[in-house]
Amino acid sequence: MKSELRYIELKSGFENTGPAWIGLAEFSKSGRTVYFNGKALKNSKAKGIAGNFYDIENGDEYWISGIKKNGTDRHWAGGGKIMIDRKVVHLYLSLVDFKILDKKRFELVDILPTDKQNFAELENQELN
Repeated sequence: MKSELRYIELKSGFENTGPAWIGLAEFSKSGRTVYFNGKALKNSKAKGIAGNFYDIENGDEYWISGIKKNGTDRHWAGGGKIMIDRKVVHLYLSLVDFKILDKKRFELVDILPTDKQNFAELENQELN
């Protein structure tokens, strides 16, 4: 599985102010499932109201996108701190147009890896 740095924001119940993270997301072989922070997020094929992925356990919608070079990952009408995995700060700063994290916009956190085996049975049931 390949890992890529991504911006991930919970949309369900929050519109543009939901919790948001920057961290390494793992992709399934097909690229339709993203594993991040203990969750398996499935591509909704843009059928969601606010998100482009949904949590296969509870249906919550998430917006997942690449990192914007200018650091404006949040929706223009949104707000709130973005949690960034402390293990990827150096990588993130190498991709954006600034050299330090603004503590008013970012919060350092530890994002845990996802045990993909926990979701294998659940995902296979969904295909039936």
